[in-house]
Amino acid sequence: MVPPEGARVPDIVERVVTYLDHAATTSMRPEAVAAMTAELGRLGNPSSLHAAGRRARRVVEESREVIAEAFDARPSEVVFTSGGTEADNLAVKGLYWARRAADPARTRVLVGAAEHHAVLDSVQWLADREGARIERIPVDDRGRILPEALRGPVGPDVALITVMWANNEVGTVQPVAELAAVAREHGVPFHTDAVQAAGHLQVGLHASGAQAVSLSGHKIGGPLGVGALLLAKGVDPVPVLHGGGQERDVRSGTLDTPAIAGFAAAVQAVAARRDEEARRLAGLRDQLIEAVLAAVPDAIVNGDRADRLPGNAHFSFPGCEGDALLMLLDARGIACSTGSACSAGVSQPSHVLLAMGADPALARGSLRFTLGHTSTEEDVKALAEAIGPVVERARRAGLS
Repeated sequence: MVPPEGARVPDIVERVVTYLDHAATTSMRPEAVAAMTAELGRLGNPSSLHAAGRRARRVVEESREVIAEAFDARPSEVVFTSGGTEADNLAVKGLYWARRAADPARTRVLVGAAEHHAVLDSVQWLADREGARIERIPVDDRGRILPEALRGPVGPDVALITVMWANNEVGTVQPVAELAAVAREHGVPFHTDAVQAAGHLQVGLHASGAQAVSLSGHKIGGPLGVGALLLAKGVDPVPVLHGGGQERDVRSGTLDTPAIAGFAAAVQAVAARRDEEARRLAGLRDQLIEAVLAAVPDAIVNGDRADRLPGNAHFSFPGCEGDALLMLLDARGIACSTGSACSAGVSQPSHVLLAMGADPALARGSLRFTLGHTSTEEDVKALAEAIGPVVERARRAGLS
């Protein structure tokens, strides 16, 4: 398509040919695109009582049923949100407020040390402004929280326990059912961020024993801007958003019918072939790990080598800076993610790797490669050819 006369042509041209950052976001599945596109041209606010509104409400409720079935929940336990971050905020803040209101002594929050910032920053906000006392549950050198590590700190003053289902950086899968059982012994609600796990593992609200589970649409091939919080029956967090009282009076706001339809279609597609796809991705991941170690023998694989997400491979490269590696790979058309976070322009080591006991310098030289439903062996081969020369160049730059 030729741009209109006088229109500015964007400076950035899409040139990525090998996409290995599916944990950040993955492409929409064809089923999701079709479902969302079909709704975009239709009228109807699902809260309206006229025919157009009732039609939109039917789409929303049918989507809710699909999502509930896929994640072992009742339809009434699916609360739609704008994504995983909002779901985490609603669970963490809302459950804290509800528990503290029932008993003012409940001001302690137990949180995994390697959580996503959507959880860590929500918890910190409660500490800074709401008097919460935060205790971080340590992880081992694989990024795993053992039930014994959780059992000790639990007491009657705990308002909430929150531990992610699978780590977004190193891919380690947590023993969620065992951790939730510890929480249940003490009558404490257990929340888990399952944003990374939902597209690859058998995530279930009831089977896990959790009271709240966060999901996000765009991580599983649905649209951006939609997600859900699975809330067990009888669990009623204080709302973060107030307004029209939609979604059990827990999350007000006009529901995005097209996005919800696309989200449900992606969930249905994932559920239909989850096990088969997980085996395929695990095979590709293992090929990728072998290829990287063959090219860079001193590279370190982070996370649990057995109990990890099927599409996740996370490495530390001694003598390198992760940002330099990322940009050198990007120049070769390979997209991945650095294991470090950038704050005010200063590269900081990953809090996940530090929690696992990694050396800060080594933590700064880390990369995450993640596979998804469009990944192929060609992607692995492209990385295998590039990673050796890239690491060598990054090391020379570091020495200079």
